[in-house]
Amino acid sequence: MVAVKVNGYTIKPRANLKRANLIGAKLRGANLRRAALRGADLYGADLEGANLRRAALRGADLEGANLEGADLYGANLEGANLRRAHLARAFLCRADLTEADLARADLEGADLTEANLEGAKADETTVWPEGFDPKAAGVIFED
Repeated sequence: MVAVKVNGYTIKPRANLKRANLIGAKLRGANLRRAALRGADLYGADLEGANLRRAALRGADLEGANLEGADLYGANLEGANLRRAHLARAFLCRADLTEADLARADLEGADLTEANLEGAKADETTVWPEGFDPKAAGVIFED
């Protein structure tokens, strides 16, 4: 497993980054598999193509983050702020998005197979994968 340098700090897979300040971090293609990122601030971070398989992102702030093509298989995103996040073509199979905020998020082409979206929040501008029924998945739409 390869470590990644961010703002002079080395981040290793399975790293404990709970409540870390990673605002605007450049983490394209980073291997953060199983990383503990609970409550981390990743506002506007670039995580395009990152490996976040089974990462703990519960309550993380990912507003405006670029997660295009990221591997989030089995990731815990419960209660995460994903407002305006770019999740196009992200792999979200078996991800827990319970009560996550997906307002204005772009999930075009994302794989949501067996993802838990119960109580997730969205609005009319949220972009869903073709053929996906967010209401049937338990998503709540804000006015």
